[in-house]
Amino acid sequence: MALFLTEADVQELFSVERALERVEASLVQQHSGRAVNRTRQRIFLPGSSLHYMAAALPDEKLLGMKIYTVVHDTLRFVVLLFNAESGDLVALLEADHLGRRRTGAASGVATKYLARSHACRLGMIGTGRQARTQLEAVAQVRKLQAVRVFSREATQRSQFCKEMSQQLQLEVEPAVSAEAAARFGEIVITATTSSQPVLKGEWLRSGVHVNAIGANMTIRREIDDVTLARASVIAVDSLEQAKEEAGDLVQGLASIPGGWDEVIELHDIIGGRRRGRISEEEITLFKSSGIALWDVAAAGYIYEQARKRGRGRELPIWEA
Repeated sequence: MALFLTEADVQELFSVERALERVEASLVQQHSGRAVNRTRQRIFLPGSSLHYMAAALPDEKLLGMKIYTVVHDTLRFVVLLFNAESGDLVALLEADHLGRRRTGAASGVATKYLARSHACRLGMIGTGRQARTQLEAVAQVRKLQAVRVFSREATQRSQFCKEMSQQLQLEVEPAVSAEAAARFGEIVITATTSSQPVLKGEWLRSGVHVNAIGANMTIRREIDDVTLARASVIAVDSLEQAKEEAGDLVQGLASIPGGWDEVIELHDIIGGRRRGRISEEEITLFKSSGIALWDVAAAGYIYEQARKRGRGRELPIWEA
């Protein structure tokens, strides 16, 4: 039987600490060539769309796919997890929280390898559905002392800062502008759905690390040409997927010295094949699109924990 796991199950079973571990482990397998990742595909209809992406972790005997719909700004996510040896569907997971958590963890892993070791001030642009898990993950890999946050809606911005201050027990305060947030940060995160840059390179201090996570379509863009030109290291999760949907890089490619040849996959930095930061003054950038490999790695862990803890509901699928 397949195990059905709800959002509540996922939230209980998948902590930020475990997310960081699982995402990094999947990147190590990606680096070794033992993992398989397939880029996102999309179907667009008037008023709705379908998105799907698949991956495999042969060492863990896992195959999986995330599939989701977007209808009038409402998103519904599920992950299908299969046993690679038997072909059985072992789990069906509601995957909104899973997706947010693994995306935040990826930024956490990138920050671990690319930000200065003593970076303690963070500037964030955006307070939407991805912002909380971004901040939670980065706070696990760097000892943050203060955070400044900007978004267009003042009430939402203030509420976000209040909640995150209490949760993380550190100073999270509203910024008066995107520029103020960016200039404050030694680490900067953009988590928006903007079609125009919200971050300008002229605002960035020497030595900053940027996680740009919001734009995963070519029509969207969060960072400008100056940011790309100033970055000594530009890392992505999947070069193939970035070329198809990372609007920040596709639109700004002419500003990257060396073009796509200078864009590095994050797993190659983790595995030591390509260099990361080599000086305190360099600006580094992680452009995240979000890959299926992370979803499968996360789902595998959640499924394992659910079995151990007796969580979820059995679904009689493919039974005689």
